[in-house]
Amino acid sequence: MLKTAQIAPDFTLPSVGGPSVGGPSDDTADITLSELRPAPVVLFFYPRDDTPGCTLEARAFTDLTPEFKSLGAYVLGISKDSIAKHGKFRSKYDLAMPLLSDADNHTCEDYGVWGEKKMYGKVFMGITRTTVLIDATGKITRIWPKVKVEGHAEEVLEAVRHLQA
Repeated sequence: MLKTAQIAPDFTLPSVGGPSVGGPSDDTADITLSELRPAPVVLFFYPRDDTPGCTLEARAFTDLTPEFKSLGAYVLGISKDSIAKHGKFRSKYDLAMPLLSDADNHTCEDYGVWGEKKMYGKVFMGITRTTVLIDATGKITRIWPKVKVEGHAEEVLEAVRHLQA
């Protein structure tokens, strides 16, 4: 299980959307977490593209992109969806952040966000909506488990501001 103050598990994942801070590009590229240092990084793990909660969360982070960018922070969305699905999702909602595909599930498992979920009486495996804030040295400074979407992006932005203080 992840803990604050530990170095965030490194990964390299394919993405749609440029790796620049708030980059609008629809290019595809691999993003390696450790290569983003010394910038702070926000990783938001979400269950699926184009579902109501995931769309609200991604749009909230997009709305705050100028503020995250002014702080030099990267915001990256991660789910198991394919690059093709991510591309459609980004285009449909004009999302600003890169979306990374963890199709083989290794990163989700490393971050402890993959597990048993229950919905409408059914039990299944999936991603638990979680956000992780990583500082300029690669250490985890905050973990938001089981995120409630409303107001979450603003709370994360405030935590990034505190990193800069």
